[in-house]
Amino acid sequence: MSESTQSPTTPPARPHTGHGFGRLLVAVYGLLALAATGRSILQISEYFDRAPASYVLSALAAVIYLVATVGLARGDRASVRLATGALGVELLGVLVVGAISYAVPSAFPDKTVWSHFGSGYGYVPLLLPVLGLWWIRRTARATAAADA
Repeated sequence: MSESTQSPTTPPARPHTGHGFGRLLVAVYGLLALAATGRSILQISEYFDRAPASYVLSALAAVIYLVATVGLARGDRASVRLATGALGVELLGVLVVGAISYAVPSAFPDKTVWSHFGSGYGYVPLLLPVLGLWWIRRTARATAAADA
């Protein structure tokens, strides 16, 4: 005879962006936020006059990664909306900065997290927002199905 781990009064667990595969996303985003923050602090404090636009973009990327990390980890409706916005901005930034860094190399004399589509980070900045948006969509569908 098997026993259920849920009591009759406990509602079934709702899908959450910070559970399952989402934990891996949160961990990778957290690591990327840490790496981008460290890199941008060093670049801004030591070499700002060399390539200010590149370094400010790295700092912006770090903030976006932090927002995405927190939003995905929390998983409530407002946090998921915030994470969705952050991931959209990140994807747009990677695509625009990546294209410009190839088309006009002089515009980015030093690499940023997003230059060359994130090649300095193993193209993770290009792949991660796509995976994050997919995961948010998947958990939203599962939540809608659980509510029905």
